[in-house]
Order: sequence, then structure tokens, then C-alpha cells
Amino acid sequence: MGTLSFKEPRENELQFILDIYNYYILNTTANYYLNPISIQQLKNHIFIKHDRYKTYLIYNNDNMIGFCFITQFRKKDAYSRTAEIGIYLKPEYTGKKFGEEIILHLEKVAKSNNIKVLVGSISSENIQSIKLVEKMGYVQCAHYKEVAEKFGRLLDVIDYQKIF
Repeated sequence: MGTLSFKEPRENELQFILDIYNYYILNTTANYYLNPISIQQLKNHIFIKHDRYKTYLIYNNDNMIGFCFITQFRKKDAYSRTAEIGIYLKPEYTGKKFGEEIILHLEKVAKSNNIKVLVGSISSENIQSIKLVEKMGYVQCAHYKEVAEKFGRLLDVIDYQKIF
């Protein structure tokens, strides 16, 4: 499998991130956009060169295999100690046991930026991600039933959190 490494992306690498994100939009219930988004829309979710909220390209040896991020939980000052995480891998790299190492990296970065709570919002259909976050010590803190509709199906969102 090799070793993972993480690098903050440059502006000219945003297309790689967008291509992966749009794949998940068009083919999965991992997020609830219905149509592909633009780079500008992507910048509303991930941060480049931010002091606190970070986005990373994920490399397996020399191959870019995906991206992960720590982003603002809510746009209100009182939530500054909380952040949301996300992981998106190229489809051929899912299920390869990279998740634990990625989450550990995100947690280390969060702690170093004085973030005390991490939250992950996961589609109830995404059993693989649910098992991963539970294994990593995240606990379910909310279950929103039938809050989204995609591919003609009503979908639940389950929030998990870890407090440091």
C-alpha cells in the first residue's frame, strides 16, 4: 500500500480536488449536491492557505489519491472551537484502509490549531465511513431522518463528533 503523505494544495491543484468532489456528487450519496459544482463553489467549502482551516492533498507514495479537509463548522464565532472534517478519495483507493491514517492527521492538525471538537456528517448509506469514524472514537450526536433526496431516494444524515 505504501505510505501516505499530506500537502496543502496550490490554486492550480484545485481542479484535481474538484474532479474528485464532482465524481462523488454525480455518483454517490456522500454529499448532497445534485449537480457538479464550480471551483468558486468549492472554495466555499474548503480553505486554501488558511491559518486554521486546512485542506490537504493525499499522496500514496507519489500518487495523488484524494483530499481531506478541516473546515468551519458554522459561520458564527461561538463555534470557533469546533470544525468539520471530510475525506474524498479517488474511487479506486476507497476501502484500502487509508481512513485511519487520514483521520489521525486531521486530528493532529485540529489539535495544533486549538480545535476541541471535530464533527463529521455522513450519509446513512455510507456504512464504510460510519464504521471508520466509530472505530476512531467518534460518537453519534445526531441523526436527521429523510432530510435529503437524491437519486429518487430519501436519505438520512448522521453526525458524529469527537471531543479532545
